[in-house]
Amino acid sequence: MIDILLSGANGRMGQVLQTMIAEQPEMRVVAGVDREAFEADFPTYRSIEDCQTNADVVIDFSHYSAVPAVLEYCGDKKIPVVVATTGLTDEIHEQIQRTAEETAVFFSANMSLGINLLAKAIREITPVLEEDFNIEIVEKHHNQKKDSPSGTALLLADAVNDAVEEKKTYIYGRHGNDLENPLSELGIHAVRGGTIPGEHTVIYAGPDEVIELNHLALSRNVFASGAVKAAKYISNKTTGLYDMEKLIDEK
Repeated sequence: MIDILLSGANGRMGQVLQTMIAEQPEMRVVAGVDREAFEADFPTYRSIEDCQTNADVVIDFSHYSAVPAVLEYCGDKKIPVVVATTGLTDEIHEQIQRTAEETAVFFSANMSLGINLLAKAIREITPVLEEDFNIEIVEKHHNQKKDSPSGTALLLADAVNDAVEEKKTYIYGRHGNDLENPLSELGIHAVRGGTIPGEHTVIYAGPDEVIELNHLALSRNVFASGAVKAAKYISNKTTGLYDMEKLIDEK
């Protein structure tokens, strides 16, 4: 049995995870942390520092401001952690690297298996199209999303830059009256509205033809499912930094 501590347990993703983990015969939630008090069938805490419940893995779907304390807690106690929170600062990314020297850390800007397969596809086709095609990314999310552009849009943009010979400059939206739109730029455009769980489109626009790679998340379940897979994957690992690409490659 894999005992899970949920950070952000009462948030939208935390509630989805509670339901999904309850359906896993080899996993269970043994404690939850959330900055707002809530009732559950397991012990709950307002901060992870107060947690007195032993766990095998921490899954963090909280707020970026809570992530440093989660990483410190997991590093000190040598508990593997899945960091699924987005909007992380450079300082938090550096802390993730340090924590991975103390315990196993799984981090991905998007926990969807499909998005990470899309990133692999981008690395495959981009070198063939780099010379003649403009590349743009459009991402759409619900109107409650705080960060822009999405971490997933940046993940996909980085997949492009991993594959090109000359790195592209990221342009966050385009405005002005005298734009040149050179191939050296990669435009990233954000749309916010309604209850869109998440949609990402990578556009390759060349002479007389357009290729679009699209991923549409129909519910938050795809992100929770990925986090559950990640928790199983690192539950028996001691140290190191892992991501969805490593998980996919080992399938």
